[in-house]
Amino acid sequence: MVNDLLAEGEDAVLPLEDARTIARFFQVLADPTRVRIVKALAEGEWCVSDLTQALGMDQPAVSHQLKYLRELRLVDWTKQGRHVYYTLSDKHIHDILLSSIEHLECENPASHRLPG
Repeated sequence: MVNDLLAEGEDAVLPLEDARTIARFFQVLADPTRVRIVKALAEGEWCVSDLTQALGMDQPAVSHQLKYLRELRLVDWTKQGRHVYYTLSDKHIHDILLSSIEHLECENPASHRLPG
């Protein structure tokens, strides 16, 4: 019986390297600035200067966060003249963010109104 539970447990436990990859993926949403950037990019394409203005942050700080998202391959970018435009490349991060927003709204709909 113990051997059966152990065998089932081994199948249920995620390999360490996979767990590390998933943890890194979730680190994206562990930073409020990145959450705000991902939410904006979930709505469509943004250039760095527009994101900077919308977030009320300086350009180097926004670029730093976008670089982090690029390294994780969660955003795509294109350069048009002096502007760089970003979009989400990973639908999963979009779905997880929207699911998180839904959860927040269900938990306390009166105090957590997030735009669409």
